[in-house]
Amino acid sequence: MPDKLTDLIEELALANRILAHEGVLDAFGHVSLRHPADPGRYLLSRSRSPLLIEPDDILEYTLDSEPVRPPKVQLYAERVIHGCIYRARPDVMAVCHHHAPAVMPFAIAGKPIVPVFHLGAAGGANMPFWDQYAEFGDTNLLVVKPEEGRSLARALGQHPAILMNRHGATVVGGGLRELVSRSIFMCQNADYQLRALTLGTPEPLHAGEVKLASTLNALPNVVNRTWEYWSMRLEAAGAMPPRKSSAKAARRPVPKPSRVTPRERRKGRRR
Repeated sequence: MPDKLTDLIEELALANRILAHEGVLDAFGHVSLRHPADPGRYLLSRSRSPLLIEPDDILEYTLDSEPVRPPKVQLYAERVIHGCIYRARPDVMAVCHHHAPAVMPFAIAGKPIVPVFHLGAAGGANMPFWDQYAEFGDTNLLVVKPEEGRSLARALGQHPAILMNRHGATVVGGGLRELVSRSIFMCQNADYQLRALTLGTPEPLHAGEVKLASTLNALPNVVNRTWEYWSMRLEAAGAMPPRKSSAKAARRPVPKPSRVTPRERRKGRRR
């Protein structure tokens, strides 16, 4: 399990950077992963911009969104989003909260994102909205209280994503790679939908098409192909995270060369 956990932590750091590089996350937003050995815990970075996250930034949390070990670093204020969703949805293995420019017009206008191309069906047919003000009145719009997180999780229900009025979106997945593809395709769909509005009324996918296409992003060949593609784009940009093992090796002190005395040097010449 330690090896598997190390691999997943490295993959979580990579997922943060991919989503930042692909325009879903910016300086804000966060991605988490349910602990592979303990469903009552999840993995989430310390408070840091996603494009900079490294494996050593990843911490363990309980479903109450409390760190398992006393932290020495700043934590994300909105981590209750993750803990409350994991508690409400045993099927969810990964969560992303973001404020992507592609979805913000819909979150601000209160207009639904509807699937307009096949991979866009990954976001679901009837994406719900959650209005924090309707239940909690004036706030700074950050989801920081457990009751706010629970309210968001209830509104999400069994949907794969939810729009948060005047705030952003939260997306869930049955695995980390599925989550990444859903988050990216949802943003692409929102962009295409908004562009199509300039030409007229967009024609969304039919209900049967949504049902059949909604699982495309989770197919193994699609997941592996897209993950490889986005990883190569990130690598070409020189933004890949360090591996946890190599990071430790890099910190290991380099042994100083031993000093050779003149007498030892003369012996070496005679050999």
